[in-house]
Amino acid sequence: MNRKQFLQTTSLAALGMMFYDFLPLSAKDFPTVRVSKSKRKFSSVAVEKLITDMQTKLRDPELAWLFNNCFPNTLDTTVDFSIKNNKPDTFVITGDINAMWLRDSTAQVMPYLALMKQDPQLKKLILGVINRQTKCILIDPYANAFNKNATGSADFKDDITLMKPELHERKWEIDSLCYPIRLSYNYWKQTKDISPFNDEWTRAMKLVVQTFRDQQRKDGKGPYSFMRSSPRSIDTPPLDGYGFPIKPVGLIASMFRPSDDATVFPFLVPSNYFAVVSLRQLSEMASVITKDKSLSLDCVELASEVESALKKYAIVDHPEFGKVFAYEVDGFGNRMYMDDANAPSLLSMPYFGSCSVDDPIYINTRKMILSASNPYYYVGKYAKGGGAPHTPENYIWHISLIMQALTSVNDDEIRQCIYTLKTTHADTGFMHESFHKDDPKKFTRSWFAWANTLFGELIWKISREKPHLLKPE
Repeated sequence: MNRKQFLQTTSLAALGMMFYDFLPLSAKDFPTVRVSKSKRKFSSVAVEKLITDMQTKLRDPELAWLFNNCFPNTLDTTVDFSIKNNKPDTFVITGDINAMWLRDSTAQVMPYLALMKQDPQLKKLILGVINRQTKCILIDPYANAFNKNATGSADFKDDITLMKPELHERKWEIDSLCYPIRLSYNYWKQTKDISPFNDEWTRAMKLVVQTFRDQQRKDGKGPYSFMRSSPRSIDTPPLDGYGFPIKPVGLIASMFRPSDDATVFPFLVPSNYFAVVSLRQLSEMASVITKDKSLSLDCVELASEVESALKKYAIVDHPEFGKVFAYEVDGFGNRMYMDDANAPSLLSMPYFGSCSVDDPIYINTRKMILSASNPYYYVGKYAKGGGAPHTPENYIWHISLIMQALTSVNDDEIRQCIYTLKTTHADTGFMHESFHKDDPKKFTRSWFAWANTLFGELIWKISREKPHLLKPE
C-alpha cells in the first residue's frame, strides 16, 4: 500500500493497527493501547523512567495516558537497531509506511537526545540514525525516502527520475538535507562524541553543500528532475519535472515541500531559512571537529548568500498584515501567502532557530497564517488550526497544533492547543496526521510516529516550563 492510499484512511479498522489492541474509551478508564513489552522494537531505561515520572506529574489522567502512549511510539514501533561493521545502524520507518525519510527519522528521535546521558543504549541507537542517514545521503542527496535494503520501490518504480534500488522515493526537498545536520549537531552538543563524524560523514556533508549550490540554479536547471503519472497534480513538478521558472537570486530551489507535495514557486521560504541555520551549524562542526576550514568557509559563505537573498525576496508586504514572510517565491516578484502544516513551516520557524518568537515579521506572519488569510487554516466545531493541500480540505494537522503551542508565548493559546490535541485523538490514544475540523473520528494516518513523539516533546516541555497549563480543566 502506498502513501496516497493512506491519505483517505479514516479508521483504525481500515488501516489495521498492527501492534495495538483497541478498545472503546471509557470516561473512567483508559485502555492499554501501547504496544506490549514483548513486541517493542527498542526499550530505553531513560525513556521509561521519564514516563513513570510524568505519570505522577500530570494530574490530568488523559494527558498522562496520551504521553505514555505517544512519547515512546518511535522506539516502540519504528526503529530497527543493529551493529553493522562494528558501528551502530538504525533504520527508522515513519509508522504506516515502511521506509525511512531523512526528515521524519530525525524528527522522530530528536526529543530523546536530552535523555542520552542517562542511557548509553539510547545514545547508540541515535548514533545509528546518524550513520544510516550518512549512508543515505551518499546514495542520493536528492532522495527523500529510502528502503532498508536495495529492494527497489514497488510504489514509485515508474517515476521518471534517476531511481536506484535503495530509494523508496526521490523527491527533492531542501529540508531532507537539513534535518540530518540538525540531528548531527544536536547529538554532538549533547554528548561531545565525535565518532560519527568521520571521512564518510564529511563526504556526505560536502555533497549536501554541493547539492544546495547546484539548486541555486545559477548555471541552468541542474541535474535533478522528477515526473510522475498521478491523478494528484501536486505529486509532480510542471515543465518536464523542473518546476516553474525561477530567477537565480541566491535562494535554493526545492521541487517539493516537507509534505512531499510539489512547490508552486520553487524558492520555499521556510526551508531556505532552515538551510541557513543548518549551514551555520555544519560550518561550526567542520571547523571544530573535522578541522576542514574549506568546508567551514563554504558553509558560511553559502548561508550568508541565502540569508541576504531571503531578506530581499522572502519578506513581502501583505495588504492586511504588513511585512510578512512569504511561503514561496520565485525571484521574479511572485509570492504565495499561505502556510503548510508540515515542518519546516512558517509557523515553526522559531522551533528550528530560523527567527525569534518576538521577531516583528514573524509576529505579523503568525497572525496571517492563523487566520482566514491562510487558505489552509480551518475553523470547525471541534478545532481550529492549520492544514495542508496534502490532505483533504478541512482537515487540521496535529503537527501544526503542536508547533503552534511550541512557538507560542501566550498561555491561553498554549492551553487551547493542548485541549484540542487532547480532544481530537478520536479515542485512539495517539496523534494522527490530520483530522476533520467537525469530526475528529475522520482522520488520516493512525500510525504516524513523528506526530506522536512531537506531542510527547510538547507535554514534557510544558511540564518543565509551564506546569500550570497541564492541570485538568
